[in-house]
Amino acid sequence: MNNRAGSFLWNLRQCSSLVLTSRTVRLYPVGFCRPKSVYSNWNPRNLLNNFDNRMQSYIRYRFQDALISKSGGNHFQTKGISTQTVLPVYTLLCPRRLSFDSKQSHVSDNGLKKNFHHEASNDYVLTKETKSTPVNYRKLSQECNSLSDVLDTFSKAPTFPSSNYFSAMWTIAKRMSVDQRRFEKQLMFNHPAFTQLCEQMMREAKVVHCDHLLFSLHAVVKLGIPQNTLLVQTLLRVVQERINECDEKCLSVLSTVLEAMEPCKNVDVLRAGLRIIVDQQIWKIEHVFTLQTVMKCIGKDAPIALKKKLEMKALRELDRFSLLNSQRMFGALATMNHRSVTLLNECSKVIIGNIHGCPFKILINILQSCKDLQYRNLDLFKGIADYVATTFDIWKLKQVLFLLILFENLGFRHSGLMDLFMKKVVDEPGFLNMKSTVSILHVYSSLNHLHECQPQEFLEVMASALTGYLHHISSENLLNAVCSFCLMNHFPLAPINQLLQKDIINELLISGDMERNIHKLHILTTCLKLDDVPYRKAIDLPLPLPPSTPLHPNAKVAEALRSLLGEGYFSENVQLPHNYHIDFEFKMDTNRSQVLPLSDVDVVTSASDIQRIAILCVPRSNYCLDSNHPRGFLAMKMRHLKVMGFHVILVNNWKMEKLEMKDAVAYLKSEIYSSEDPPASDVNFQSTC
Repeated sequence: MNNRAGSFLWNLRQCSSLVLTSRTVRLYPVGFCRPKSVYSNWNPRNLLNNFDNRMQSYIRYRFQDALISKSGGNHFQTKGISTQTVLPVYTLLCPRRLSFDSKQSHVSDNGLKKNFHHEASNDYVLTKETKSTPVNYRKLSQECNSLSDVLDTFSKAPTFPSSNYFSAMWTIAKRMSVDQRRFEKQLMFNHPAFTQLCEQMMREAKVVHCDHLLFSLHAVVKLGIPQNTLLVQTLLRVVQERINECDEKCLSVLSTVLEAMEPCKNVDVLRAGLRIIVDQQIWKIEHVFTLQTVMKCIGKDAPIALKKKLEMKALRELDRFSLLNSQRMFGALATMNHRSVTLLNECSKVIIGNIHGCPFKILINILQSCKDLQYRNLDLFKGIADYVATTFDIWKLKQVLFLLILFENLGFRHSGLMDLFMKKVVDEPGFLNMKSTVSILHVYSSLNHLHECQPQEFLEVMASALTGYLHHISSENLLNAVCSFCLMNHFPLAPINQLLQKDIINELLISGDMERNIHKLHILTTCLKLDDVPYRKAIDLPLPLPPSTPLHPNAKVAEALRSLLGEGYFSENVQLPHNYHIDFEFKMDTNRSQVLPLSDVDVVTSASDIQRIAILCVPRSNYCLDSNHPRGFLAMKMRHLKVMGFHVILVNNWKMEKLEMKDAVAYLKSEIYSSEDPPASDVNFQSTC
């Protein structure tokens, strides 16, 4: 009887405490609880009468490795946390209260020592132990020089809210170097007041304003407090319950925090809730910065409908875009994996018009986003390359190399910038390390580019640099470098001899990307047999056959050839030695004035009287962006087919598909009976002045 009376009196006191500022729980469509202050005609009798109507079960999500204790070292150890079902009346009397297993929430003496019993008396203790005047975190960050200074200030006179202390510590940490920040964080974890601050923050999480709660979570995450600690998981759980309180500013902070966190159950649940809130409030977002922050957070797996809404909202705000907004939009779209050509085109125009003074990091982010989104804008790439070429002397060679690598990924070849970089390499070869040497060889061989007047000098400098690193270069890097030299029709002796050693070949055949390694080794053997190598060495590598290349028959070209030449005058899908394949082959006289039927070829007594013609149906990806300049592998294939006695005709697939049949026949006729050969610079790297 006494226990029942005590329980009744305790509940009565809690009801009395609600008279001044009562809180009711409103259920929103998201499924999270949002507290709402009520200031009119609160009646305890109405509360009791509506008791049954408010009885709905509220199931909490289970923590994932939620509890952490800090033991003898500076390392955190995880323990489990059990969750309980909390009834709405309990939530009503004790808003946003977390329920923990007291046995499992006990922590070691050196760390978070106290049991976190969230009882009704905590609010009273919190008010009693803290000062009423809150501390300003900006002022605190100016007065303190270290994280420990902030904790010392807190230990002397704790104030509400505790979020200001975490915000002040993060503000101070941002001013430090990486090494100093690491050292200060260790001191912070060992500080005796740190545990007390964490405990107070968890108690306050239920009652502080939503923006203070989110700023606390942001500071805690940025300070590097492990994500599976009780503090971080508690804040995540409380944010889940209060997500409906988020205004635009809170959405921006929450998006920034979630973007920086690793996936876990509480983060995933919170991200799902954020998507629903954004879907509901998207048209109310006023600031472009907030919109882009939200776009970067929702993730690649967000619903397509939500991505479309965000795109439409961004298009509506185009007139308000600043230069920084236009630059950030590339990263925002790439992060959520949504390719909006209209939006990207408009932002590209702004960037091109204001390209001068654009920081290197932003240029890199723009080009990387273009690669991720498969967005090709020749004007944008040319504008960036022209700007870098114009201001070439102010850039570090390493920075220019990063840009060239991204341009190569995009298939863009800017002759002016590549020529400047090549001359700089010849003049200052000392900056070449192993990684940059392999990267430069890959870029120039892939884009099939050498300066007209310095090819041999550049190749010798690169070969010398590679030779200097042979004693510690990996097998795959050596293979990549030698293969790049093969594409450029240059064969340095020392790297090739080392690559052809039996142990290195065996290593390449059993490790890494074996298919790619086998393909490149076949390229090496083919080049050594067909190209004009300054030395001849018997090569008999026991290489597995490369994977068969899928055939893509071009029916339109075949039909046009039948209309032009007739049946029996050409062959389709011809397989040649050295793993080469051509789409169509036919034979002509040496003057290229007459096509010979296949049955009459044997009548010709001398092979010198026959010109073999190879037609290659080439996709757009085999050319540099928006040009007829063939890339490295296509140029090498054309070079080798010429050595094998073929005249090569390139037919662009995407152009043929647009032509009517009569136009396609006319185009092939002009190519077949033309006496002009492909430009030498398009086939062979070894151009001379």
